[in-house]
Amino acid sequence: MADSIMSKAATMEIPINSNGDTGTLTEDDSLEQDLQQVMVSGPNLNETSIVSGGYGGPAGGIIPTSTIKGSSNHNASNSTEEVTRGVAVEKLDSVKKWGINTYKCTKQMFSERFGRGSRTVDLELEAQIDVLRETKNKYENILRLATALINHFQCMVQTQQALGDTFTDLSQKSPELQDEFGYNAETQKLLCKNGEALLGAISFFVSSINTLVNKTMEDTLMTIKQYENARLEFDAYRSDLEEMSLGPRDAAAMVRIEMAQQEYQIHRDKYERLRSDVTIKLKFLEENKVKVMHKQLLLFHNAISAYFAGNQQQLEQTLIQFNVKLKPPGSDKPSWLEEQ
Repeated sequence: MADSIMSKAATMEIPINSNGDTGTLTEDDSLEQDLQQVMVSGPNLNETSIVSGGYGGPAGGIIPTSTIKGSSNHNASNSTEEVTRGVAVEKLDSVKKWGINTYKCTKQMFSERFGRGSRTVDLELEAQIDVLRETKNKYENILRLATALINHFQCMVQTQQALGDTFTDLSQKSPELQDEFGYNAETQKLLCKNGEALLGAISFFVSSINTLVNKTMEDTLMTIKQYENARLEFDAYRSDLEEMSLGPRDAAAMVRIEMAQQEYQIHRDKYERLRSDVTIKLKFLEENKVKVMHKQLLLFHNAISAYFAGNQQQLEQTLIQFNVKLKPPGSDKPSWLEEQ
């Protein structure tokens, strides 16, 4: 019976064209017609894709397109997760190293403070650093006093300007005292003009001192701070290596000692590099300080002397000699737009 059913299925009459004509198709004819249809219209990729086993092959060789797309999205998601996980691990390692370094440096700092630990000292360099800090404090005092002198002297010049304007007005309204008021008005205007010239010289002096103190010296002190931090780290890892060297020498301990030796060498190189940088900067700072202060002190002396001696010509020559440019009257006042 089974053989009969198979024989009928192999020779079944079915439509073979669009007109409804029928004919007998064998299994080979059916396969050939299906292949021709695929070659003409192409496979329906929206439904299935044949990846193995051929047409009409086993069901395991046919994978839905949606499954392929889902697999691609899944792979992209896995790649993103791996990148995120890698960044997180890197940050965790960075925090771990920072924590270990902070612990070692804090331990070394307290050991030095309570006299239980040793520290690396460069006596000559430490002396130069102390001199620089003391010099900076004194120059800051000069800067503060010179700024106060400018403020007080500017008030005096403004008062002289107002007094001269008042004398001029009274000379026009008091005919019987016109000459007397006129003389005093001219004197106050001359003093005001010389006062503005002196203010320009002192302002130039203050500006140069401010650059020297708050930029040049401050830059060197920042490098010194980095050097001191490197010195503390170097001593911390040096002490750690010395403690490990006094302990047991088994295999695990030797691995830790080798790692500590590497960390020690890294921080030693950093300490020596920054020490060299500080030495060079201190040398150039000293040369620059002498050059700047020689010029500015000479300017300050000549301008003050010429003003109080009433020597207007010498005061003007001093400004020209040191290339001091005076600001036009009223330039310090805010503009109308700024006031709004």
